[in-house]
Amino acid sequence: MVSESFPQTWDLASLFPAPEAPEFREILDRFAATLRQLADESERLPPLSADVPRWEQFLRGYEQVEAQAADLRACVECYLAADAENKLYRQLEAELSALGPWRERIATNVDYAVKDLAPAEFDRAVAASAYLTRMRYFLWTRRTQAALRLPREQEFLAADLAVDGLEAWGRQYDRLSGALKVQVIEKGRPVVKSPGQVLFDSPQRAVRENNFYAADAAWASIEESCAEALNHIAGTRLTLYKHLGLDDHLTPPCLYNRMSRATLDAMWQAIAAFKSMLLPYLTTKARLLGLPRLSWYDLSAPLPGIPGAARDDDIPYDRACQWILEAFSAFSAELGAFARQALSQRWVEAENRPGKRQGGFCTGFPTPKQSRIFMTYTNSADSMSTLAHELGHAYHTWVLRDEPIFLADYPMTLAETASTFAEAVLAEQRLQRAGSDYERLALLDALLSDAVVYLMNIHARFLFEDRFYRERRRGEIPVARLSELMTAAQQEAYVQALADDGWNPRLWVSKLHFYITGLPFYNFPYTFGYLLSLGVYAVGREAGPGFAEQYRRLLIATGCCDAEDAVQSTLGFDLRRPEFWEKSLQLVGERVSQFTTLAERFRERTRAL
Repeated sequence: MVSESFPQTWDLASLFPAPEAPEFREILDRFAATLRQLADESERLPPLSADVPRWEQFLRGYEQVEAQAADLRACVECYLAADAENKLYRQLEAELSALGPWRERIATNVDYAVKDLAPAEFDRAVAASAYLTRMRYFLWTRRTQAALRLPREQEFLAADLAVDGLEAWGRQYDRLSGALKVQVIEKGRPVVKSPGQVLFDSPQRAVRENNFYAADAAWASIEESCAEALNHIAGTRLTLYKHLGLDDHLTPPCLYNRMSRATLDAMWQAIAAFKSMLLPYLTTKARLLGLPRLSWYDLSAPLPGIPGAARDDDIPYDRACQWILEAFSAFSAELGAFARQALSQRWVEAENRPGKRQGGFCTGFPTPKQSRIFMTYTNSADSMSTLAHELGHAYHTWVLRDEPIFLADYPMTLAETASTFAEAVLAEQRLQRAGSDYERLALLDALLSDAVVYLMNIHARFLFEDRFYRERRRGEIPVARLSELMTAAQQEAYVQALADDGWNPRLWVSKLHFYITGLPFYNFPYTFGYLLSLGVYAVGREAGPGFAEQYRRLLIATGCCDAEDAVQSTLGFDLRRPEFWEKSLQLVGERVSQFTTLAERFRERTRAL
């Protein structure tokens, strides 16, 4: 491929007026007025079957409002991410957040208008309009998820109480964790860092160990307050579930993620049956690092080098873009062409400069039918994978661009499919192009490290949260018991693979996901998306050149189908059965076998030197 140069700063001006411009304020004020008017109209909605034309008109207006809301949110999010200290952008973020209750009011009223319709009555009403027929899945989903709503007046009361209740406990955790400081030793001197700056990927084990215990001590200083927050967040949810008549605390997260409990169980059962295949990887990595067994802080350690072996640690942005384009184009001409469009037309903000927020994201602008990607590129393989990941998200949005906004919305379980698949496409190309056994070994180590996260780490989080909710029904759980539950969950999830003193009992304190108030069990969707993308890749490897179009249809189905139907209708697999999950896990097993074989060659070469 001919060497090209790609811009590292994005173009926002062509999408929306800058927040400083008077035009932006005019757009925001018009949106707020329209939103409030639609919210008032939603209060007077008749049952769906009573006035189909009125419903059609209302939903068309609702689509426009939601598209405008997404445009405005994305615009402010982008400007603030690139200039994190800008007070105007922060103010606008808060202003948009304050409009959230109006949007929630509309959603609530839609739910109540459809929730009590009998299935036959619902079907007759939808069939009376071509537009409503197209929107059937959206309306049916609202009807299904309305089962999680209390009676109308109680629902509004619960929402009001949540501001100083459920959500306040989440905000308390944000404040505590945000203010936390960790004191570590660097070059013989104490240095104060935020928790996110303390890493465990140093080639020196003493540094990893000291960082781990320093961070653990910092988290221990707020564990009592975090335990209060965690207990009250779960307690509030369990109280709501009791009033809804729900005995199973996994019913709401399954409904939110548009999947069945049978699918969730099938996924974890397959993982439990196959997970021991990762043990040779963990054992082999420990030997390469000169350790009898790994500890928690060793899991992200880099492999030791071989004298004279080339390492691909410095990957300039332009080279990363070219490698991604090569990999994407080899899979699909459309995916490659899309990535070139995004990279060359300034859809990406990747410049490494001060003043930006941490992390990365992809956000969509529904009206102009474009996306924008935010990250900070650091010339590393991880940064290149992040860029491919976010381009995968953008491609997912791109193939759904002509769908109604309510049919272009997919749950968390399906949101990571395209992004993780894009990473897999790039990783496979890099493995094929690797110039040495050592480079291939390092690439496999990165891939299997991800597998450990998704199949072991996240499984531990799920087991902990599941057991915590079961015990929480009987009363509040103290700090010591929370740490016991976490250690037991890790030992089961990692199949006792780590050193006896190598666990992380306070992971329940440091993991933000347990304190997110908007969505319970913010863990299993990551594993679901990872395995789904691997399964899709495995199917594609067997299917050959025609698979690209099949994959495209799967992405479109994520917006208008439940998870099971999306996969069944496009790939022909039943997610409630183990076969599909096993196909994904077999790919992980292949990588473990390749890793251990190459590691033995590595050790032989090291002994010979």
